[in-house]
Amino acid sequence: MATVTVRQLEKRFGDVHAVDGIDLSIQEGEFLVLLGPSGCGKTTLLRMIAGLERQTRGDILIGGQVVNDLPPRARKIAMVFQSYALYPHMSVYDNIAFPLKAQGVEKRSIPERVERAAAMFGIERFLKRKPRELSGGERQRVALARAVVREPSLFLLDEPLSNLDAKLRTLARDELKQFQRRIGTTTIYVTHDQIEAMGLGDRIVVMSGGKVRQVGSPQEVYDEPEDTFVAGFLGSPPMNLLRGDNCTVGFRPERFLPLLAHESQEGLVPLWFRIDRVEDLGSARLLYGSLHDTFPNEKVIVSVPFTVHMDFTPGEVYEFAVKEKEIKFFDKETGRRTEPRPFWVRR
Repeated sequence: MATVTVRQLEKRFGDVHAVDGIDLSIQEGEFLVLLGPSGCGKTTLLRMIAGLERQTRGDILIGGQVVNDLPPRARKIAMVFQSYALYPHMSVYDNIAFPLKAQGVEKRSIPERVERAAAMFGIERFLKRKPRELSGGERQRVALARAVVREPSLFLLDEPLSNLDAKLRTLARDELKQFQRRIGTTTIYVTHDQIEAMGLGDRIVVMSGGKVRQVGSPQEVYDEPEDTFVAGFLGSPPMNLLRGDNCTVGFRPERFLPLLAHESQEGLVPLWFRIDRVEDLGSARLLYGSLHDTFPNEKVIVSVPFTVHMDFTPGEVYEFAVKEKEIKFFDKETGRRTEPRPFWVRR
């Protein structure tokens, strides 16, 4: 296992700052997720840690050693790409064995290591097959086994599940998390999928425009976003952000419920909600509308579980409420979290 530290890391492509002065520390055995939209700099950051991209400025330390000038093969890392990058003319066995042969590992020890890596991912029966004979999920397991067989100090994963369908992605996510916990190797994982990030990460690094917007546990970045970008990026639907006279007010769609659906009536902020449209999703209903008299021109989305046995009619106004502690306030100019500012009558 290895620690990873980046100090004032920067990457420019001409006038574009792909990565703009990032400081970050990853602990031994940690599963860290780099999360953000396309073009935010997360893959460029990963490639610089791997040694595949040269930084413009700053330092990279792996296991306490500055690796700025070391090639990828000298950094004791293993990287899994979105495309899996398997050799199509080689068998699964030879794909897994390839990095060992390239490292000059003693021949007689290779079969045991390949079989052990294959067993970790349940692909022993595929060792004689070619990649084209495998499903997407099976190819993904081969790529992971090829990374594991090197016994690296650091795993770098660049959207390795994005080519799988939704069901396979869920299963693969669970397998990947269990595997990482079992072997304890420090892992940095890049994704634009917030469900993957929330499900896999010990901590999440939310990125935008080449900068880190927030670092924290999945629950921290979801419950306590530090700015409107994080608040609006995480969540499906994302946090409601309503522009008031002196600040932006935010609350999560699933925390805003009919007044009578709250277990306790204490500490609630009641608001009149006018429903424009109802959308049934099976496990929940999405209600689209506006706050009738508080923010009449701002659109609001509410997620009501089907355990709430109420009928909602478009065009009608209902009394909803959110807990006061669930309401977040953001500066209108900077978008950063700020102190609460009154806009309601407490119940």
